[in-house]
Amino acid sequence: MIHHTMIVSFAESIQEAELDQFLKDIEQVMRDSEQIQTFAASRHIRVPAEDHSPVPTATAIVQIALGDLDALNASFAAPGLEEVIRHWQSRHPYKVIWANHEPLSS
Repeated sequence: MIHHTMIVSFAESIQEAELDQFLKDIEQVMRDSEQIQTFAASRHIRVPAEDHSPVPTATAIVQIALGDLDALNASFAAPGLEEVIRHWQSRHPYKVIWANHEPLSS
């Protein structure tokens, strides 16, 4: 199993309802691809120390579990994914950092 963990950072503040919809849209396109085993998303929990961080602060974290490397590669070509990304980038620009890894705990 491979986990694809994404740290999403919106350039500007985003309303909770819109963040919820963004996460739902990502989840739906990933589930529709039939490549994923699980999908989990959560809002970032902000702390005051972040005011001094030299890097952008996360807005949300998404973790997708996939069966193998082939499924991971196929997920990047999921039908509708580019449209979802373009839609949200045009409304609320964001950046994503991701890591592909084995499960962190058993």
